[in-house]
Amino acid sequence: MMPEIPPYPTPRNLLAGKSAVITAAAGAGIGFATAKRAIEEGARLLISDIHERRLADAADRLEQETGVRPLTRLCNVTSEQDVQALKTAAVEAFGAPDILINNAGLGGSATIVDMTDTQWSQVLDVTLTSVFRMCRAFLPLMYKNGSGVVVNNASVLGWRAQAEQAHYAAAKAGVMAFTRCAGIEAAAHGVRVNAVAPSLAMHPFLAKVTPEDTLRDLVSREAFGRPAEVWEVANVIVFLASDLSSYMTGEVLSVSSQRA
Repeated sequence: MMPEIPPYPTPRNLLAGKSAVITAAAGAGIGFATAKRAIEEGARLLISDIHERRLADAADRLEQETGVRPLTRLCNVTSEQDVQALKTAAVEAFGAPDILINNAGLGGSATIVDMTDTQWSQVLDVTLTSVFRMCRAFLPLMYKNGSGVVVNNASVLGWRAQAEQAHYAAAKAGVMAFTRCAGIEAAAHGVRVNAVAPSLAMHPFLAKVTPEDTLRDLVSREAFGRPAEVWEVANVIVFLASDLSSYMTGEVLSVSSQRA
């Protein structure tokens, strides 16, 4: 029997008075769940995504579910021009954001011998290089203020092996290594950089693109016998974004019940 899903958390104003930017927040995945939890915890929010209609839909849903409508900005995180435009929008809205959550990522399945240069490069660009671009753009704002928090979305695949995931695993391992280095650099300026590493968080898009037998196998590896709810991952992101994690930087927190 699959264990019961715990109750949705009660807001505690963990991000009251904070401003936040979240990439890839459209859809029904971790980004949207994080946006909702951030609003519920009192943050002022600017969300971005590459999909115009989905971004507008996400803002509508957030307003309906929380009573607060976030600011929105289209952004392709593989484009330096778009990243700079997002930075400008954030500065116009907040001065300098207190929190940056890098959620953008791209998956896919391919064996190494069949993988094309394009497949490899696209996954690395969206999943890893975008984190670098965003931090390069936003960290100077935080450095000037002497405070701020960055939370990156990694994956347990940065540690663990899975067939046909070499590009994605390499990218997520890169996010982890980048987080550790950025955390050390940023600490000198009063800024913290951490990451989460989810194992399996279920949402409609994942269910749509993943074969049922693969999902069953992934669920069987989880000690709780179920995938995480996306808001369970968002809870940990909120913790890392909040003052409760004030002594943490360069760390990667696994959000997983996956068996080693």
